[in-house]
Amino acid sequence: MDSKRIYFDNAATTALDKQVLDAMMPYLTDKFGNPSSIYSYGRESRMAIENARKSVAKILNAHPSEIFFTSGGTESSNTAIAAAVKDLGCTRIITSPIEHHAVLHSVEHRHKINEVNVSYVRLLPDGHINLLDLEDLLASSSEKTLVTLMHANNEIGNMLDIHAVGAICKKYSAIFHSDTVQTVGHFPFDLRNTHVHFITGAGHKFHGPKGVGILYINENVKINPLVHGGSQERNMRAGTENLYGIVGIAKALEIATENYEKDSVYINGLKSYMHEQLIKNIPAVSFNGDVLGKSLYTVLSANFPSTEKSEMLLFNLDINNICASGGSACTSGIDIGSHVIRSVYPNSNKVTVRFSFCKYNTKEEIDAVVEQLKSSI
Repeated sequence: MDSKRIYFDNAATTALDKQVLDAMMPYLTDKFGNPSSIYSYGRESRMAIENARKSVAKILNAHPSEIFFTSGGTESSNTAIAAAVKDLGCTRIITSPIEHHAVLHSVEHRHKINEVNVSYVRLLPDGHINLLDLEDLLASSSEKTLVTLMHANNEIGNMLDIHAVGAICKKYSAIFHSDTVQTVGHFPFDLRNTHVHFITGAGHKFHGPKGVGILYINENVKINPLVHGGSQERNMRAGTENLYGIVGIAKALEIATENYEKDSVYINGLKSYMHEQLIKNIPAVSFNGDVLGKSLYTVLSANFPSTEKSEMLLFNLDINNICASGGSACTSGIDIGSHVIRSVYPNSNKVTVRFSFCKYNTKEEIDAVVEQLKSSI
């Protein structure tokens, strides 16, 4: 294997697409006017933001007035959860133990300051949400409730039936927020025909820039801003806009949507190929979640038997220029294990590695990684 890096951690972040950089460049150089200024130089920047908003709205089949630009998925989810409690009167939250920390910690915070009661929906043995339990929880109380469940799990890849959950929420008049960070830019959305009040997206998950996200707020929902001090984002988020980030996320979403059919088939092929090769070459391997069922085509979560050698697996991969993650990569620093794996497989003592793929990966890279795994295990 040459010294070229193999990057299999695309669920954590992706490489910026060259076309996205090209679209952003003018706004990083000549077109730097403040979007809130009244002269033409500023109006040009304002125009770029509104065109980006229209483009994102069209792709998601939403109204431009329902799309807000944020600093990323974490801010978007925090805003939605805070608004559901403060503005929409939710006194109870139903979530799951395998949500991203952007949701879990936000919900825990609201609970800690005595704003809400929290219920955790049960999981099925394969890590899917138990929808019967969700319905029981909603039926058991007349409190105004926020249901916050992610569309796809960032660690094991399981996908939620967002329409089924939407229908249950509608039946019990619950507010529905879905963390769709792993699916916006990877699957088509039709928000006018999806019963959901809030969804989120992050540019860097689909070859756009970091530090920019989207929050969809259904037009029937009226909330107050989380950040105050200016009239940007139609009075919803104060602060000078991340102009080049916004141009970048819209361009990245356009490219992802244009190439969805081709890219999703190709990436799914890589996932299937790696799944086969691991089974063929590492007899004791096992997998997490609903691997070949309702699952992200970008994520493969594999378990290896725990030995002194395999405990060092991620370090060995890293030394050999292979990037993958143990569970989730969003918690930097010390690895305390994954709350997702603990919740779904409480008795597992295996070493888990998440491989996540993108359009730039190849089968040759998978062969090289499998070879490396064989010698590391």
